[in-house]
Amino acid sequence: MSEISQLIRLSAAELETVLDKHVMFRAARLGGERAILKQYDFSKQSLRGRDLSHADFTGTSFFQADLRDTKLDYATMFGADLRLSNLQGASLVRSDMRGASLRGANLIGADLTGVDLREGILASRDRKGNLTSQLDSLDMASGGADFSGANLTDARLSGAIAVDTNFSDATMCGCKIVRANLAGANFAGANLEGADLSLCDLRAANMCDAVLVNAAMRLANMADVNMSGAMTNEPIGPSINDLPAPIEDMLRWHTLWVGSNGREGKQMDVSGYDLRRGHNFTRACLTMVKAAKASLYGVNFSDAQLQASDLREADLRHANFQSADMRGCDMRGARLNNANLQGVKLEPLPLGGGRALKAEMRNATLRYANLSGATLRQVNFQGADLSYANLLGADLTGANLEGANLEGARVNPSQQSLGGRT
Repeated sequence: MSEISQLIRLSAAELETVLDKHVMFRAARLGGERAILKQYDFSKQSLRGRDLSHADFTGTSFFQADLRDTKLDYATMFGADLRLSNLQGASLVRSDMRGASLRGANLIGADLTGVDLREGILASRDRKGNLTSQLDSLDMASGGADFSGANLTDARLSGAIAVDTNFSDATMCGCKIVRANLAGANFAGANLEGADLSLCDLRAANMCDAVLVNAAMRLANMADVNMSGAMTNEPIGPSINDLPAPIEDMLRWHTLWVGSNGREGKQMDVSGYDLRRGHNFTRACLTMVKAAKASLYGVNFSDAQLQASDLREADLRHANFQSADMRGCDMRGARLNNANLQGVKLEPLPLGGGRALKAEMRNATLRYANLSGATLRQVNFQGADLSYANLLGADLTGANLEGANLEGARVNPSQQSLGGRT
């Protein structure tokens, strides 16, 4: 008898009973019972959007299962078969996924903060060195797991076999990936700040535009690795230490310049400077600031005043603009991957006399950016990359989306017809 045939398959009614009791357990209600479903068969079933946090799925098969937007926080997935499963947007915070098979799984945009994937079988090998799956009675699925845009902050992947796995645009800060086989893996645009990749096999890996600040790569095999555009500890252009005055003084002069309509103080110009994590601009007055082509990776601009600012071609990846006033801001060609723009104001800035300055996002990249609840009226997104961006609750009235890439973008039902002009 094959291994898969020994797994238990629940009827629809039985499954609902188990899940209802688990919901009661999560709510600490009388009669609740934690879902312990070891060695069960959920292959090709849909558990989409369910809250299965803290459940035990040891050795369970989710082969080709639909787990989109499912909550599996702190769940036990030890040795689970997740091959070809769809976990897009799922939450697996602190889940135990040791030994789980993720070959061909879709984890685009999933939250795997603190997940344990040590010795995980993403593409395991048999004694002869051939790639094989965890349950060898099932057909081998081709292609590695897709972690693009996933949050793997502080995740543990030491010893994992992740051959040809896609980690593009993933957030992997503080990840422990010691002695892993990452040959041919795609880390393009991934944030590996503070990650430990020591002793890893990275042959032919793609680290184009990856963030490698404070990343440890001791004794890693770096043969044929593509490092073009990667951000390391070396400044990109002049740094904060090369500014004409301390940043605090420049900010004070700029605030005076704005408040006096240019009669006093001095306009702040940091164009081309590398100011990554160099200053916290929360609630700062940066109206009409010049920062074209500046490197502002990870900078905090929450609640700041950025009206009519010049951020053309700036590197704003992972920057925080939550609730900032960015009316009339020019961000043509800017890089805003994984940036937080939740609740920002980006509608036209009134100039008087019936005139208004519209915000510009032409050809900007906003992959996996959070624009939920943002006011985006009449913003020009021509040619912008908004793939997998969160647009839930955003006001896109009159926005120009001609030629914009909206693949996988999260939208409300009323926004389903996005494309061209709204």
